Amino acid sequence: MSLFRKIFGSINPASDEEKESEFSKSFTDNTTSVDEKFIYNFKKNGGKFLYCENSEEVSEHFENILEENDWFESAVMCYDPTLFKILDDNKLTYDKSADPKFLLASCENLIAEEGSILFSSKQIKQHKPNELPANIIILATTSQILATKSDGLSAIKKKYERDYPTNITTIKYFEKAKEEDFTQYGSSAKNLYLLLLEDQ
Repeated sequence: MSLFRKIFGSINPASDEEKESEFSKSFTDNTTSVDEKFIYNFKKNGGKFLYCENSEEVSEHFENILEENDWFESAVMCYDPTLFKILDDNKLTYDKSADPKFLLASCENLIAEEGSILFSSKQIKQHKPNELPANIIILATTSQILATKSDGLSAIKKKYERDYPTNITTIKYFEKAKEEDFTQYGSSAKNLYLLLLEDQ
């Protein structure tokens, strides 16, 4: 049974709350795995996490997100040809709309220490985070979870020996701060869904 199924397998809200507080306790005693640390920090930042064991679950969760937000037959921002099929299957257009409902993208890595998503020009071209749609759906795999941002930068260097990407940036805040928080100054909060596919 996978770690993610153990953490998120329950559909009972009461036991989910127990797991959350149990997890918070284990998080403070430094025995937490990188995967658990990412999930904890990502959810603390306001991200919506959907674990997928296979590509059928990815499609199912994606359709549920579309239904929840009434995004069917909408215009989408997407630069990754490997994701065009899921858009075509759901009658979504992705050819340079002026007002896309959401961004669908992959990412470079998921950073556990801050629960953030690391992007480069390969996923978002030269857009700054505040130029991206307010709604984002990310498709990533469990093997993309790394401990620190410097691990993520090293992975990018290793992955792209020649065609090195530009515009390397992270998105960390996934909901508006309840109060003014100086650590969020200059960043724009995103409504972000992460479809995390088990690949290990």
